[in-house]
Amino acid sequence: MRESASHTITDIIAPDLRVLFCGINPGKSSAHKGFHFAHGGNRFWKTIWQAGFTERLLKPEEEQQLLETGCGITMLVERPTKEATELSSQELRAGGEALREKIARYQPASLAVLGKQAYRQAFGISKVEWGRQPQTLGVTEVWVLPNPSGLNRASQEELVTAYQALNKALDI
Repeated sequence: MRESASHTITDIIAPDLRVLFCGINPGKSSAHKGFHFAHGGNRFWKTIWQAGFTERLLKPEEEQQLLETGCGITMLVERPTKEATELSSQELRAGGEALREKIARYQPASLAVLGKQAYRQAFGISKVEWGRQPQTLGVTEVWVLPNPSGLNRASQEELVTAYQALNKALDI
C-alpha cells in the first residue's frame, strides 16, 4: 500500500474471480473504519446482495467472505476523500494504470468499475454507457455500473437492476 493512503483498507482479491468490483476511492468513514464501502449511507453491500452476488446481506467487516462468492473489491485511488470529486485526473489515470496491472495479474472474468466519470478519466475513454463496455482488458470483460454511494442519485432499484445485469451475464 502506498504511504499516502493513510488507511488499512486492502484489496479483497484472488485469481480467477467472477467479478472484481472497483470503487473510486475510500471515503473518510470507510478509511476510518478500515473496510470497503463502510459508510452507513453507502448501498454497495445491500445492492450486491439484492442483485444475487451474495446469499445474505454482508456487513463491511465481513468483506473477506466475498471471496467465497467469486467476488472481490479494489479501488482506483487509495487516497481517502470526503467526495470522489476531490481526486485529480492524474490520480485517476495512475489508478487506471495500476488497475490494468492488477487485472493482468489476477484475470477476473469481469471488472465492474463503479462510476462513469471515474472510468472515463482512469482509462481515457470519452464515451461511456452503463453496462458492458466494448473494451476488454485481456480476457476480462469491463462493465461500468452506477456508484452505490449515498451521494449518487440513482435509486436502489436502478442500482440493483444494473448489478443484476452483470450477475446474469456472468451466469451465461
